[in-house]
Amino acid sequence: MNLAEVRRALKLSQQEIGQTLQIGQGSVAKLEERADIYVSTLRRFIEAMGGELEIVARFPDHAVKIKNFSDLDEEKRARDLQNT
Repeated sequence: MNLAEVRRALKLSQQEIGQTLQIGQGSVAKLEERADIYVSTLRRFIEAMGGELEIVARFPDHAVKIKNFSDLDEEKRARDLQNT
């Protein structure tokens, strides 16, 4: 499913997502149309819909959950809490 399909399946409007992300409805529409997006932006979009983003690399004989991105996000949150 693409982002717009996920949003519609969750019965969320672009305006609702925009309010959560603090961006306009038009910006949400543009994000949904993009073929290339930063992982951090994708994570925020998924979280705005109430989800959690996991990145998994699949190989013929196994799958590996990539943690670099979540680790970086946790480190940033910790720094943000220290600065408040």
